[in-house]
Amino acid sequence: MAANSVSWKPRFWKPDTDKPGSNITTERPVSGETGCGKSTQIPQYLHESGWTAEKWKVCITQPRRVAVVTVATRVAEERGSFIGEEVGYSIRFDDCCNPESTRMKFVTDGVLLRETMSDPLLSQYSVIMLDEAHERTLHTDIMLGLLKKIKKKRKDLRIIVSSATLDAEMFRDFFNTNITNECNKDTAAILSVKGRSYPVDIHYTLSPVPDYLKATVDTVMGLHKDGSHGDILAFVTGQDEVETVVSQLIERARTLPKGSQYLKVLPMYSGLPHLEQMLVFKPTPHNTRKVVVATNIAEASITINGIVYVIDCGFVKLRAYSPKVGVESLVVVPVSQASAKQRAGRAGRVRSGKVYRLYTEQDFLGLNPSTVPEMQRCNMASVMLQLKCLGIDNILRFNFPARPPAQSMIRGLELLYA
Repeated sequence: MAANSVSWKPRFWKPDTDKPGSNITTERPVSGETGCGKSTQIPQYLHESGWTAEKWKVCITQPRRVAVVTVATRVAEERGSFIGEEVGYSIRFDDCCNPESTRMKFVTDGVLLRETMSDPLLSQYSVIMLDEAHERTLHTDIMLGLLKKIKKKRKDLRIIVSSATLDAEMFRDFFNTNITNECNKDTAAILSVKGRSYPVDIHYTLSPVPDYLKATVDTVMGLHKDGSHGDILAFVTGQDEVETVVSQLIERARTLPKGSQYLKVLPMYSGLPHLEQMLVFKPTPHNTRKVVVATNIAEASITINGIVYVIDCGFVKLRAYSPKVGVESLVVVPVSQASAKQRAGRAGRVRSGKVYRLYTEQDFLGLNPSTVPEMQRCNMASVMLQLKCLGIDNILRFNFPARPPAQSMIRGLELLYA
């Protein structure tokens, strides 16, 4: 089946002006609002500007597999091509790239990390773009450190770090090798991109919610019964909670009066089979409201068209490591303000939207500004082993974007040398 071109592309530069990527002379942190098109458009600008000439490739990383597939598919559709030709992707157990024809390659940061084991200088790429770097996953932070090291040996390599939050200055400072106070000698610069979004009304609860799962179900059903139009995205913390809310919504939907708008409830989490994940991206049928119940996998990277309402439970499940007892676990903790804003950004993409935060405004103001990087809350033994495999002899001097806790480093070394 031939690929279809889409009618609207979020391009924000006039044809007679330089496109981002046409003249990259420095490392380039890109700060772009949710929905601005940085994930889909910048790779195309790089391709059109000659960075894929002479069999060079542009590599774009995403922290999640579903984001890799959906973004690559979107770019291929815009260019009227097939996946695996000019545009390809590579995730674990699924490689849809042609070594001869693929010029824009979308991968997970873990796949790119494995590529460095066989090609330490990543010699096939002219530009590497780390997208959604604000998520600060383990593999993203390792790649940031490796790319800074690779850059010393490959002066021709260009690096773009893309973020949807306001932490671009941290990435600029990390790559900037200018030790003077002269700005014109900076080796890294920030490019900010505005998005196309609609007004979003944010609603808080008047008092703390004792059961956010029940509150999520009640809020969905309340929105559905009031006759409003638009799909709903509800955030919970994990697979078990997703399945609980989905089953309760399906049960409640059976009690709706005959002739009511049909309620189509879909789950979304990382362990869901790929084909089932793709169901959330299909257009909503007539006289139907789609409700997507998701973990933080839907917080960034992916765009689900038609979402008008967002319900934020206010919690997220994160890895946590205790070096004292040597135990790593998944714990449910309050979201950060940055994550809450990311979730709110899922609404207002097609028209004005509403966000229902199942916590008070005072609770929101008390949240941490940003999520602690995974590097600072995980078992460092696996990280150290990976760096050793990459030929990093002195791990303690490796340039991490966020220095891991000393206790975690010591515990990791003890475990590896035991």
